[in-house]
Amino acid sequence: METPLLAGRDFSRLDTPASPRTAIVNQTFSHRFFGDSNPIGRTFRDSGTLDRTYQIIGVVRDTKYYTLREAPAPIVFVSFTQANGPEAHSTLAIRSNEEPTALISSIKSAANEINPSMVLSFSVFKRQILDGLLRERLMATLSGFFGVLATVLATIGLYGVISYLVIRRRSEIGLRMALGANRGDILLMVLREAGILLGIGLAIGTALALAAADAAASLLFGLKPRDPLALAGSIAAMALVGLAASLLPAQRASTVDPMAALREE
Repeated sequence: METPLLAGRDFSRLDTPASPRTAIVNQTFSHRFFGDSNPIGRTFRDSGTLDRTYQIIGVVRDTKYYTLREAPAPIVFVSFTQANGPEAHSTLAIRSNEEPTALISSIKSAANEINPSMVLSFSVFKRQILDGLLRERLMATLSGFFGVLATVLATIGLYGVISYLVIRRRSEIGLRMALGANRGDILLMVLREAGILLGIGLAIGTALALAAADAAASLLFGLKPRDPLALAGSIAAMALVGLAASLLPAQRASTVDPMAALREE
């Protein structure tokens, strides 16, 4: 299953029913029962019906088996080569580059030659993982869609507000230009006002985002409630979008004909 081996060794053919029983444990098992000490070579006893003693030969990284949100549980892996044979209900993982249909057909044929009464059921591991992540993928898709929609609405809204301010102040802009203001001065004036509006909006939006972070983290796996890097990236992206939305009205304001604007007044 490509679970990383952190310490010790993996099982081998030397682990036979006649040799001392060996086991590989995960990180949670090691920390819970042995603390910070090295568990390799230590033994533990199975107090169940089998009442067997195992020697730890390796430690592997924690894994999750049911959902992404589950807390790691202490897990022990025992060697299949030390068992007396397969259990009545066994699960085998088969890795192959062949198409699943052809592979399943060949496996059924081989199993039928060994035992015609053997009952087999198959599932594609990758498909199991995707099905298990259906909720997370749906929430991520919806969050991305609404994020893009919010950006578009913010762009349109800021563009509309700045355009409206430019139209209302057309005569003022014409008067400023008649008194000697150049195009650069008018451009900076409009962009400065857009920056003030954008700054107020970003401040309010950041406060709301921080307030809603815990709720968002409960819906999306792996999302940190308060990620400084993601927050800074979002603020920078919105600032660039706001600047782009304000640039066209600002350029239009800088091209106002002073005489035409004064005549309208």
